[in-house]
Amino acid sequence: MREKILSIIERNSRIDLKELAVLLGMEEIDVVNEVAAMEAEGVICGYHTLIDWEKTTQEKVSALIEVRVTPQRGQGFDNMAEKISKYPEVNAVYLISGGYDLLVSIDGKSLMEISRFVSEKLSALDSVLSTATHFILKKYKDHGTIFNKKEVDEREMITP
Repeated sequence: MREKILSIIERNSRIDLKELAVLLGMEEIDVVNEVAAMEAEGVICGYHTLIDWEKTTQEKVSALIEVRVTPQRGQGFDNMAEKISKYPEVNAVYLISGGYDLLVSIDGKSLMEISRFVSEKLSALDSVLSTATHFILKKYKDHGTIFNKKEVDEREMITP
């Protein structure tokens, strides 16, 4: 039951719990209690709105930064990931495989603002060995949502 609830609310966090109960064939009170329990346990960590910033007037630049760090004895990468997570510019921090250790997602008002963050804050941290910044030029899909969907004409073509 939990997996079904999570699968649905991950795609649509605004779904009415009464509607969710109907979709799942459950009593509304059972769904409400289960969602509340998952929130209390930290399974559900928050609810977010996905915005296509290109369709607004607000200037916003996003970047993914690969970070190579020296792991700390007994802590591995956790301490460094926690330090980086505390910066308000940072949206996400992931431990990754490959040539780098952490992947950091950040937002800023300009390329320069992000560059300053990387050089003055991120690269200045003691255990950081190197970084590689990748600016996001266009989003095609984010959190399972496709941006700029093209209308598909589903009418049947009739030829004489």
